[in-house]
Amino acid sequence: QVHLVESGGGLVQAGGSLTLSCGASGSIFSINTMAWYRQRPGKSRELVAGITSAGTDYSDSVKGRFTISRDNAKNLMYLQMNSLIPEDTAVYYCNEKLQGVDYWGHGTKDTVAS
Repeated sequence: QVHLVESGGGLVQAGGSLTLSCGASGSIFSINTMAWYRQRPGKSRELVAGITSAGTDYSDSVKGRFTISRDNAKNLMYLQMNSLIPEDTAVYYCNEKLQGVDYWGHGTKDTVAS
């Protein structure tokens, strides 16, 4: 059973930084596609960044400000978020794709104050 746990959310001023972490268990972490999604208030869940063995990808709204990375030895994934803006306020979810199935963490809330 895949189990994902996010941490690192909180309150930050605009222009500040936060780093999110996602701990994974129950799968061969190093070969799976991982991603960060977010759900902003009143909006649908959206892809923020993804990472595979081939590389990384970002949504246009965060490109150049956010960096996704992973530590396969520790089964951890990270999202470094810089130059935060109020529009980045959301619940951020860790996602792992395994054999066509999406697994989700419970989410961590980030609030960016203007």
